[in-house]
Amino acid sequence: MGEPVTDPSDVFAPDCPVRPIYGDITSRWAMLALAALDERPHRFSQLAGRVGGVSEKMLSQTLRALTRDGLVTRIVTPTVPIQVTYELTALGTELTPRLRSLVTWVADHTPVIQAAQTAYDADPPVPPATANRR
Repeated sequence: MGEPVTDPSDVFAPDCPVRPIYGDITSRWAMLALAALDERPHRFSQLAGRVGGVSEKMLSQTLRALTRDGLVTRIVTPTVPIQVTYELTALGTELTPRLRSLVTWVADHTPVIQAAQTAYDADPPVPPATANRR
């Protein structure tokens, strides 16, 4: 008898198999890469330029994870030098409208979020007392 398998819909379970996928999809660089690829396929250097501020190493790791998850496909053209183009798969295309909703929500609410951050930073909560702990 094997280990019990966690229901993939139980995202609150510590061994939920979809948790790593959430990390792959919701990282800052993944969200930006997916949004850029939703516009059109990109070669690596084009994508790096579109996703300003990402290092080549981080973009490479992000694309590898998204490819592994079946959201992005890597197309190699055997030229000299080799050309690699990234584009969304059908699964990635299905995801991007939901992703764009989140991106739009964040953009629409940025002033409110920044005001909350400023208020918090001006009067941070007092850390819990540690004197009474043993």
